[in-house]
Amino acid sequence: MLEAKNIHKVYSNGKKELRVLKGVSLTIERDSFTAITGPSGAGKSTLLHILGGLDAPSEGKVSFKGEDLYALGDAALAGIRNKRIGFVFQFYHLLSEFSALENVFFPGLIDFKSRSAGKELKKRAVELLKQVGLGERMGHFPAELSGGEKQRVAIARSLMNAPELLLCDEPTGNLDSETGNEIIGLIKKINRESLMTVLLVTHNRELAASADKVYYLRDGSLVD
Repeated sequence: MLEAKNIHKVYSNGKKELRVLKGVSLTIERDSFTAITGPSGAGKSTLLHILGGLDAPSEGKVSFKGEDLYALGDAALAGIRNKRIGFVFQFYHLLSEFSALENVFFPGLIDFKSRSAGKELKKRAVELLKQVGLGERMGHFPAELSGGEKQRVAIARSLMNAPELLLCDEPTGNLDSETGNEIIGLIKKINRESLMTVLLVTHNRELAASADKVYYLRDGSLVD
C-alpha cells in the first residue's frame, strides 16, 4: 500500500539546519494496522505528513500503491489526499459553526455535482456517525461534544470519501486513558471490518502494541 525509501527531512533557517528525519525506510502492507511510536520530538508527525502527501521530503521517495507521490503534479497529489487517504489528528479541526453531521458531510462537497448526489452524501454522513456511535448526537455542535465525541466526529469525517488508507496522528493525545482506549478500539474495528489500511502514530507504546506491526522512531531514525 505504502512504501518509503531513505526519507530525509531537513529544516533550515538560513544559518542553521535541523535534521528531523535521517534515512527512514518502511513498508505499510495493505489492510494492515501499523503503528509508529517513539518519544516526543522523534520525528513521528513529520514522517506521517510526508507519508500522507502533506509535506515533501528533503530526500527520498514515497510510493502509494506504486505511484511516486512527490513526482505527481499538485492537482494529482491533492486528489490522492482528498479521496484516497483519510487523516485523523490530535486536534480535531472541527468547524465550530457546523453541526457534527455538517462537519462529516463537508469533505464530500469536493465533488458535489447535483441535488441527488447531495442526498447520497448526507445519507453516508449519517451512516458514518451511527458507525462511530454518535447517531443521537449528529445535530450537536462541537462545543456541545466531549473530547471523545469530537474525535469520533473527526474519524467519521476522515472516512467520508471512502479512503483506502487512514493516517492517525496521536488521535488520543487530548483524551483520558479510558476514552483513548475506546478511540483506538474504534480505529481497530474500522481496520478489521472495512479492511482499511491504518497507520497510527503515537508516543504511547502500550497503544502501539495493539498494532500488527510496530516501528520505533528515535532521533529521526528507526531503531529495533
